Amino acid sequence: MPPARGQAAYRPRSLALADARRARHAEPGARRGAEVNRGSFYKTIFTNPLGIRALLWSKLPLAAFAGLRVARLDDSGAEVTLPAGWKTQNPFGSTYFAAQAMAAEMSTGAPALWFIEQSGAPVSSLVTAISAKFTKKATSRASFVFSDGAAMRAAIDQAVKTGEPVVFTARSIGTQGDGTKVAEFAVEWSFRKRA
Repeated sequence: MPPARGQAAYRPRSLALADARRARHAEPGARRGAEVNRGSFYKTIFTNPLGIRALLWSKLPLAAFAGLRVARLDDSGAEVTLPAGWKTQNPFGSTYFAAQAMAAEMSTGAPALWFIEQSGAPVSSLVTAISAKFTKKATSRASFVFSDGAAMRAAIDQAVKTGEPVVFTARSIGTQGDGTKVAEFAVEWSFRKRA
């Protein structure tokens, strides 16, 4: 049944994701004379609840099982939420440190993938070091926020321009819903243009 006049047609999420994938692989100007918006694929996947679940279950099943979600992804960085509960707890009733490390790494990794896709250049990325400081027990849902997207994008652009590896240290701060800081992570990324 066609939609009523003035109503938009229903488009299942799976088709919208397929459109984003096609746009990612299309040449600029190939789709009805419009320039392709680089970075639309990862932004669509990471910010869509169905898309992030599919990506996590296929590529990072442990993060999917833990219930990680990307709450925000933009030019300034990202926010990843980590639920508290039996899937992520340690024997002492707080959130296990490794679950917090997953959320912190994802809060820096999602923008890295998105910025690399936007650059249009073949860039490899690798976590070379990670350190953490735990300030309080995490006993409820925690949000890990990375907010230095401009510096990360500059590091990726420098790697593309020079062809040399560039090391960037991304800081992710974990807080609970009441604003209590529970952890601070430093994730060291190495970006290098592929030959």
